[in-house]
Amino acid sequence: MKRINIEVAVGLFMVVGFISFAWMSVRLGNIGLFDKPTYTVSARFGSVSGLKPESKVEISGVQVGKVVSIELDPDTYEAVVEMRIDQGVVLQEDVIASISTAGIIGDRFVKITPGGLDDLITDGGEITETESAISLEELISKYIFQK
Repeated sequence: MKRINIEVAVGLFMVVGFISFAWMSVRLGNIGLFDKPTYTVSARFGSVSGLKPESKVEISGVQVGKVVSIELDPDTYEAVVEMRIDQGVVLQEDVIASISTAGIIGDRFVKITPGGLDDLITDGGEITETESAISLEELISKYIFQK
């Protein structure tokens, strides 16, 4: 009887271990089985220095999406950033998207400042008001060489 209890306990431990391993693999691998529904918007920037795909998109410090892709428009030489925004988040047509840095030398992310218009950006729409990334190196070199 005692041998059966030990075998059942070991079997349950193994099953729990396999389930835990599978759950961690899905979560860490960004497979997306548990992702929220999203919609896609894009924005054009003069410079996205340091921004990468999978970077966060935030409103008021809360993550509301992520950057999907960054491409160069060959006609205007602007960076076109495509973002996926959580379905429950509404963006007015006059929102401002800017490239910000987490801390002094942290990762770059897209910061969205809410607007006030009643018209909303729909799936596939574009944010027209943008602010490009500020290069810390350029600011330092301007300060040093202008003195």
